[in-house]
Amino acid sequence: MTSITVGVGDCQVCNEPHSVLITYALGSCLAVLIHDPAVSVAGLLHFMLPESQIDSEKAARQPFMFADTGIPLLFRKAYELGADKRRLVVVVAGGSQMMDPEGAFNIGKRNYMAMRKIFWKAGVLVQAEEVGGAVSRTVRLEVGSGKMFLRQGGEKEVEMALRNSPRKGI
Repeated sequence: MTSITVGVGDCQVCNEPHSVLITYALGSCLAVLIHDPAVSVAGLLHFMLPESQIDSEKAARQPFMFADTGIPLLFRKAYELGADKRRLVVVVAGGSQMMDPEGAFNIGKRNYMAMRKIFWKAGVLVQAEEVGGAVSRTVRLEVGSGKMFLRQGGEKEVEMALRNSPRKGI
């Protein structure tokens, strides 16, 4: 299997069944994982901040750094490879409160709320999520099978359980 690492403020979309998308050390950042089981298209976005308006020049250079510019681009890139919104399995992870114990900035919560607002407006349902708390997370997505795995802190990696999965009957 080919491992494709998604860095902070980055996104990868793939339709190679023997590939794995992975991102490490999610703190207040959020990962959005998407998979279309009918065409084996998968995508992984690791965004840092909720709104691009705080730095429009940076958003133009690094659109995947922000929820409001990165999430729509993730979906568009998946559609270009043949994914269909109605078949997408969507999973999110991250949004911890790691370096802000007093909650002065609440970046994790703000990232989560921005993502939820975008999904609500677009009619996107989330099949699984592992968010909040004060723990670092790593996620990976097998392109061919669509299996999504999570490791929190020093714990063992586990497969994420999906709810309302469109895989049923496909």
